[in-house]
Amino acid sequence: MEAPAAPQDPAETRLTITSPEQMRELGRTLAKLLRAGDLVMLSGELGAGKTTLTRGLGEGLGVRGAVTSPTFVIARVHPSLGDGPPLVHVDAYRLGGGLDEMEDLDLDVSLPESVIVVEWGEGKVEELTEDRLQVVIHRAVGDTTDEVRHVTLSGLGERWAEAGLESLTA
Repeated sequence: MEAPAAPQDPAETRLTITSPEQMRELGRTLAKLLRAGDLVMLSGELGAGKTTLTRGLGEGLGVRGAVTSPTFVIARVHPSLGDGPPLVHVDAYRLGGGLDEMEDLDLDVSLPESVIVVEWGEGKVEELTEDRLQVVIHRAVGDTTDEVRHVTLSGLGERWAEAGLESLTA
């Protein structure tokens, strides 16, 4: 009798980022791995660099419009300037419920043809897909001017098993 298959470990990469420009460059580089249908969940303290990373993603994907924090509008769609997927940037910080509360955003409809990036999405958007990239950004908290960020990228699901996250450390 065969032992049951162990759950697949997520593909994981850890990076140390020392400046906002490096965070933006990480976004530009990560964008090369992204494709329509990808869900990217960003988490980290206020000021950790989630929007800076997303700005780099937008640059790398070649989308229209300045990528800024969508805190007050909840979501922004940035159409592609070329033949790539649009970027849907969501800030779920002010949303208390799960996917039900986010239904009005139609993320499930947008996902197949877009790259969706959700800040503060834990416990709110995981039901959209089993395949997702979770990016956790840690920074020193308190009264500090320390620009160092520790970034952990965890690819969950079949999509990310062979996606090449390890190339981000090169």
